Amino acid sequence: MTLVLPIDPEANRLLERSPLARLLGMVLDQQVPMEKAFSSPYVLAQRLGHEPDAAELAAYDPEALVAIFATPPALHRFPKAMAARVQEVCQVLVDRYDGDAARLWSDVADGPELLRRVSELPGFGKQKAQIFVALLGKRFGVTPQDWRKAAGGYGDPGAYRSVADVTDADSLRRVREYKQQMKAAAKAKTAGA
Repeated sequence: MTLVLPIDPEANRLLERSPLARLLGMVLDQQVPMEKAFSSPYVLAQRLGHEPDAAELAAYDPEALVAIFATPPALHRFPKAMAARVQEVCQVLVDRYDGDAARLWSDVADGPELLRRVSELPGFGKQKAQIFVALLGKRFGVTPQDWRKAAGGYGDPGAYRSVADVTDADSLRRVREYKQQMKAAAKAKTAGA
């Protein structure tokens, strides 16, 4: 029960062993393909020469971190904004969880508390927070009481709605099809409004 994306096998292994890498992948998962977002923590570690921790990233010189993010190929479509977002999230981890990303979820009482904690992170609106709760539950065994309810539709078993549902090439294709359907429906709704 783990996440398997069509990315460098070492990047998948980093996501499996590193709660921080997992969280940073979710931070970066906007306006880029999910493979790009979730492989970027591995590329960041390669560029730094080691796996960073939250305290290091929170305290990193902002301009230097932007330069690392912007080095081709850039870690994100918006390297400056996303380097700043990574620093903001890491600062919250340092301030509230002693720099340990796993503490974000390791001692929660239930799914609603997990969703609340994730939602309090910079850049995590309701949908992104629900997707991360689903990712933790479906792929990493973080299943406090009512986690599926907290994750909304993203927690549904057998759903193909987000990165939480990707286990192979076929599930990735099905998630992409779902996202395309949602975009088309939103576009049609906007056009008809």
